[in-house]
Amino acid sequence: MPLLTAKKEVYAWIKEGTKTIDVRKGRGRSGEVAVFQCGTSHLRLPIIKRETGTLTEVVRMDNFKKVIPIAESLEDALRYIELIYGSCEGVFTAYYLRPIE
Repeated sequence: MPLLTAKKEVYAWIKEGTKTIDVRKGRGRSGEVAVFQCGTSHLRLPIIKRETGTLTEVVRMDNFKKVIPIAESLEDALRYIELIYGSCEGVFTAYYLRPIE
């Protein structure tokens, strides 16, 4: 079960259900449930699918709004992720989440 820390903004998107794909740098962690932590708050969401590859392989035109809901374009989403990680190089994993109902 991956424990993933999230900024307030990202945590809110996940809780609202507007963010259903979470992208993290590195190879995917095992487990069928992702636990998101923001301060003392936690959310548990089932992982329904994983994709691993370069950032541009896992964040695409068809899914960027599910990764970064406020992004107006694919480039905006990639820039947002680059600000978090400092680089778009290397392997990334996209966790496809079942939203809270």
